[in-house]
Amino acid sequence: MTHERAGACGRPRRLLLVSDAWRPQVNGVVRTIEGLMAEAPALGVEMHLLTPDQFFSAPAPTYPEIRLALATPGRLARMIERISPDAIHIATEGPLGLLTRRYCVRRGLAFTTCYHTRFPEYIAARAPVPLSWTYAALRRFHAPATATLVATRLLADELGARGFDRLQVWTRGVDVDLFRSGASTWPWPRPVALFVGRVAVEKNIEAFLSLDMPGTKVVVGEGPERARLMERYPAAVFAGLLAGRALADAYASADVFVFPSRTDTFGLVMLEAMAAGTPVAALPVTGPQEVVGQSGCGALSEDLRAAVMAALAIPRARCRDYAAQFSMRNTASNFFSHLSTVDGKAFVTPARAGASASRL
Repeated sequence: MTHERAGACGRPRRLLLVSDAWRPQVNGVVRTIEGLMAEAPALGVEMHLLTPDQFFSAPAPTYPEIRLALATPGRLARMIERISPDAIHIATEGPLGLLTRRYCVRRGLAFTTCYHTRFPEYIAARAPVPLSWTYAALRRFHAPATATLVATRLLADELGARGFDRLQVWTRGVDVDLFRSGASTWPWPRPVALFVGRVAVEKNIEAFLSLDMPGTKVVVGEGPERARLMERYPAAVFAGLLAGRALADAYASADVFVFPSRTDTFGLVMLEAMAAGTPVAALPVTGPQEVVGQSGCGALSEDLRAAVMAALAIPRARCRDYAAQFSMRNTASNFFSHLSTVDGKAFVTPARAGASASRL
């Protein structure tokens, strides 16, 4: 790998981002990476991705919608060397993340990682695996990184107490303009309470659907729990997977956004809802405490119904104004500022327009 080129005159910084989460998955990790790629050119960064769709893959156990890459160390090494990146960022702890970590450690290359997902809690919800085991494995995975990026200060404090180090807070963002442009189109009885996300056990959706409240409950998303929940809660509307303007319209059509998850590290969908002017009702746990906090744009309570009824009184304009500060340009600039080059120096990103975002 020819590292002398890093920062060469006339060439943007070149970043390789490795993620086991990618299209056709629709989740916060994928949407964040898409946003980074869109903003990279204006910030003088040329982005390349290593994702499962570039390899043979197999369905993940208990979650066939997620494909796991069947990559070999040799092929992955050749792909990385062909790009010769100035910086390497490992976004996930899956097969591609593990192989890339191995590649970097064996060659003495600096890299950064991200803690996006509470895998210990997700695994524990499906199998009798002690949290201490999976947290120990994750500590080992992230230990060699020059920095591990986390979405909130609360999460950084929590992981620090579990023995993780070199943690840096990288605040997430959304396409504010897209979600502000949504229009209310749903004709269902009011108030309309909305959930958006994976329809999976770790999202605690049943806590939302079981609420005794007026109006209409709507679930947007797909996942392994959808068929069971549709059968158990026939009065709820299951709208399937929505994206782009259709998703923006869904947020704008809701009177309150309900976020029942106890395990999300952030909860990007809460920012999307607020950008559309929809207040949030959630449990007082790490993600909502950081995203909603003292913004006045939502209500947090262990009594989720009480949180919903309180959120319904919040002005929509207040939510839109608050969410405006979480633009993708801001979050991309913050992300690139935390990276390091493969030789351990700061990944300084000159604001050069015209750099390209591409795939390997």
